[in-house]
Amino acid sequence: MILYDPGLPLALTDFGIQIPVRDSRAGKTFQALVDHPAIGPMRDRWHLLRSDDSLTREDLLRVHSQAYVDRLFSDGLEDAIIRTYELIDETGKYHRYDPETAVLPLGKLLDRILERASGTVQCCRAAITEGFCFYFGGGMHHAHRDFGHGFCLINDIVIAVRKLQAEGIVETAWIIDVDAHKGDGTAALTTGDPSVVALSVHMAEGWPLDGPEFDADGRQHPSFIPSDIDIPVAAGEEDRYVPRLEKGLAALDAFPRPDLAVVVCGSDPYEHDELPSTTDLRLTLDGLMDRDRLIHGFLKDRSIAMAWLMAGGYGERSWEVYTQFLTWAMATR
Repeated sequence: MILYDPGLPLALTDFGIQIPVRDSRAGKTFQALVDHPAIGPMRDRWHLLRSDDSLTREDLLRVHSQAYVDRLFSDGLEDAIIRTYELIDETGKYHRYDPETAVLPLGKLLDRILERASGTVQCCRAAITEGFCFYFGGGMHHAHRDFGHGFCLINDIVIAVRKLQAEGIVETAWIIDVDAHKGDGTAALTTGDPSVVALSVHMAEGWPLDGPEFDADGRQHPSFIPSDIDIPVAAGEEDRYVPRLEKGLAALDAFPRPDLAVVVCGSDPYEHDELPSTTDLRLTLDGLMDRDRLIHGFLKDRSIAMAWLMAGGYGERSWEVYTQFLTWAMATR
């Protein structure tokens, strides 16, 4: 199943934000599937539109602190967005942000994010009933309990898992994160909880691991809290990426089989990604195809329901990563 609402933009330009998230990564991928001679004619069997599901404050509070949720629904929202999306630099100047070009007020971004996050919940539900669902959205893995981080205002991944756990639909979940950056928020939010196992394969250095691990009072920054399985890959080690991921996936077999796996399928390890903070990981299209087929096969062989999220991916060629995988996956399914 493919969950995609063409009426819900991915780009942030409506708010004057110039981070290179392109609508094309969803639009071009979807069009490729529609134009495929075998997949396209069966569109009514695989295309899901967004439902009327919505998230409540209670859903957010299962994951985020009361103080932070209150801030998101107060006059402090715009400041939280500015910090999360890094819209003002250390000199006080706008950074990848021009409010003069905005057609919507910055505060309205929360509504769009909540709508996207509810799509993650819907994707997980569809995965449980259908076995496989790929959502053209979601994957906000950097948001922490008390603050947004790395373009992620809330952590939709953990919110979805906690919501389904609260409803008794799932008891356990694996989160397999192959975005270029460490899934730091997810790791911190699920640490010590045996019902959720988090694996992250990511750049060994750079953001979000480029700051001090401890502050002046000796408190650890939550970005350094380890995942259950962390697989760091240094610059120049791209040829070791898939073998290390394969070994990491095998380590998941030491944990009980989950009711659901959420795959945070960032395309930003791609060698043509345009976000500066991804330059330490430069995978080819073939390498990314090997990555995605490996994960799909690993989960399918174990009959684990899988919900895939687009996560990070920046620039004009991001769509190529999703298109090659989904063309293969939908044809084989």
